[in-house]
Order: sequence, then structure tokens, then C-alpha cells
Amino acid sequence: MDDIELSALKKLEIIVEGEHQEFVTDLLDHAGVKGYSIISNLSGKGRHGFHAGHLMFNEDALLIMIIAAVPQDLMRPILKGFQPFLGQHSGVVFVSDIQVLRMVKFGN
Repeated sequence: MDDIELSALKKLEIIVEGEHQEFVTDLLDHAGVKGYSIISNLSGKGRHGFHAGHLMFNEDALLIMIIAAVPQDLMRPILKGFQPFLGQHSGVVFVSDIQVLRMVKFGN
């Protein structure tokens, strides 16, 4: 793998109710994140018990995950933007170290 050049980024995995998707994507867009993936209909168990990932009444009631690869310098403003939101709403933000092969996809 000596000829393969990997670049270090942070991965954000943001889980919120579907009704808050626009808040999350606006925050990421304003912070300068170049792209993200959105996964709908999540299932899982958390502090409030089990959440089934099927459409009940509308898409706003579903859990979604938004995944983004982010340069280190964007982490602080993004996480500071989430602090007030998470104080009032359900949700979680996971942060992990990753490496990517095609850095050109992330604006650098």
C-alpha cells in the first residue's frame, strides 16, 4: 500500500428524527461540508427504548442518519452548532477518525 495516498478526515454520524433533517443539512452546508449521505428508516434501541424503522404516520417521525466526512478544522463549528439543538431534541452525533482515498471529493 506504499503507492496509495490516504487523507485523514473525521466522520460524523448524526442520528435525529426526520423532522430535523433540514436543520442538520443546513448546519453542515453553512459550515462548508461538501457532501453527505442520508439514510432513512433507522431501527435501534436507545435511552427512550426501541425505535422501529418503518413508516408510521409520516417521514418526520422516522429516525435518519446523516453521514459526512469532514476536515478537522470544521469539527468545532459543527459540534458547537449542534450543542443547543441536542439540549432540546433527541439525537446523537458520533465522531470518528477515518482515512479517505479520493480527497478531491471533499473539496481539497
